[in-house]
Amino acid sequence: MKILLVVAVALIDADDRVLIAQRPEGKALAGLWEFPGGKIDAGERPEEALIRELREELGITVKEACLAPLTFASYAYPEFHLLMPLYVCRRWEGFVQSREGQALKWVRAKDLRQYPMPPADEPLIPPLIELLG
Repeated sequence: MKILLVVAVALIDADDRVLIAQRPEGKALAGLWEFPGGKIDAGERPEEALIRELREELGITVKEACLAPLTFASYAYPEFHLLMPLYVCRRWEGFVQSREGQALKWVRAKDLRQYPMPPADEPLIPPLIELLG
């Protein structure tokens, strides 16, 4: 089975809320909410991929030193196995904005389960609740 490497981040604002994005129509798992991030390109480190994805998707600049690994998800979809490290980031430059038509929402960690997420994202919620209360 093919292993797909993707990377995600829990952007945390000054009020300890986490940013989630809704997958747009036309994409796999459209309508579900997820943590920002994306595929790791060949030869790219996870941190580099995340910095690139955040610039492309949200228009923000993140320094590698501001990314702290928190946990990871390992999930077997029918077509591939997904491996996804989750980083935490509290500092970035610029203003978070939707650059790919996705809806964005700042949510308390304890409320994340109210938003339907892909199965691979769900195991990432308990460590965030433990971190943020």
